[in-house]
Amino acid sequence: MNNETNKPALAVKNLTKSFGGVKAIHNVTISLAEGKSRVLIGPNGAGKTTLFNLITGEIPMDSGEICLFGENISQSSIQTRSNLGLARTYQISNLFKEMTVEENLFLSLAGGQWEDKDKKIVFLHNWKTYKKRVARINEVAESVALENKLRTTVSSLSHGEQRQLELGMALAPNPKVILFDEPLAGLSPQERKFMGELVRRLAQEKIALIIEHDMDFALSITENVTVLNHGVIVAEGSPQEIKNNPEVHKIYKLTGNQA
Repeated sequence: MNNETNKPALAVKNLTKSFGGVKAIHNVTISLAEGKSRVLIGPNGAGKTTLFNLITGEIPMDSGEICLFGENISQSSIQTRSNLGLARTYQISNLFKEMTVEENLFLSLAGGQWEDKDKKIVFLHNWKTYKKRVARINEVAESVALENKLRTTVSSLSHGEQRQLELGMALAPNPKVILFDEPLAGLSPQERKFMGELVRRLAQEKIALIIEHDMDFALSITENVTVLNHGVIVAEGSPQEIKNNPEVHKIYKLTGNQA
């Protein structure tokens, strides 16, 4: 914890990014306090995923500053940001479909604190000799309700289970801050219910920034909500404050009953 310095876990300041003269992100400032999660909402094309890509280093910023626990990571590589404790999920699952659940989880634990003593090179065929990683794999699989699917090939999983695995792979290295990009996207009603409960729990356990398109679900995740539109933050506050915000009503074309 950074109580002495009072620095946020993640601080984005005056972030700007243009594509072909169009400002996708314009002067965005947003932060995550220690132990606090935040949900990010906005209509399609608002710039939410672009913001995530800038934070993780997948695309370069034009200007601004990004700090992780007080350390400036604005020009750091994706790997450096990951090593410092930043992780994310994607709207579309990015998994090794012909491998098993446990093999996917193993590959997400490359290096760092999960490197077993005296084992410098990892070969997939003998991965079960890495006791520390095997223990972590079992722990993570249980946390995302895949403990009974460890030896199942990913291509045989349902779409919802694949999303659970993606969450598990992001969580496995035990990141300090995690970015969830529409974790309920493409799920059936039953899968959405399960995943929604899982995301709410993780938002309490982790420091998370969560993009969510479903307004009702988004406003049930955390007390901290930010609204992005056309690359600009237009509102911040509690779920109730967001529901009552006139600008949010205009963006979503809400009626009084829907808000």
